[in-house]
Amino acid sequence: MAGTTPPSHQIWDQLLKANVSPSGIVNYKGFIKEKAKLEQYVKLISENAPDRKTWSKQEQLAYWINAYNAFTVKLIVDNYPVKSIKDLGPELKIPLIKDVWHYKFFKIGGVESSLDEIEHSILRKEFVEPRIHFAINCASVSCPPLLNEAFMASKLEAQLDKVARGFINDSSRNKMTAESAQISSLFSWFKADFTKKGSLIDFLNLYSRVKIKSTAKISHLDYNWNLNE
Repeated sequence: MAGTTPPSHQIWDQLLKANVSPSGIVNYKGFIKEKAKLEQYVKLISENAPDRKTWSKQEQLAYWINAYNAFTVKLIVDNYPVKSIKDLGPELKIPLIKDVWHYKFFKIGGVESSLDEIEHSILRKEFVEPRIHFAINCASVSCPPLLNEAFMASKLEAQLDKVARGFINDSSRNKMTAESAQISSLFSWFKADFTKKGSLIDFLNLYSRVKIKSTAKISHLDYNWNLNE
């Protein structure tokens, strides 16, 4: 969108610090109490779509990660209580949508959009940045935890590094030794994103405290889609 300037993510930052634990447990009831602030932030996001010519790559990337996470929280808040985000697909009873991620429930720059579009048509397509998978949160137990602060262009590199290290070394989500790697299904679904510059083990070893041998046996853990609360 020509002529827009990057919005402040301060409101989102305050909401996350107040309602998300350091380990990523989300207090949706707290978000419900502060729904007016959440609505204020998503309106700001909705009305200030990135200008690709004038915004830096960091400003654009921080915007899209925050937008994905804020609209995901809003979706849960608007339909709470719910056991799993996946239940909302059939629950919403909207014809012609494949699943909840294809549900167009918000606008970006006046254009109806979905979480799927942010993730696959923008984040994965426009940014060669595999760490986005640890930054966006799908409101589920097995997802990379929701960071309890907003992503900011000024410290984006450090934040992406933090979430990548945190997720990969989290023994409840990945169990790794030198000889074997039982890893999140995320690494199977998006393998192409993690293997652009080498093998999957090469990528894991960039962040893993345990150095995994190139001959290690890889398997994928089941994904728990229950709500991350």
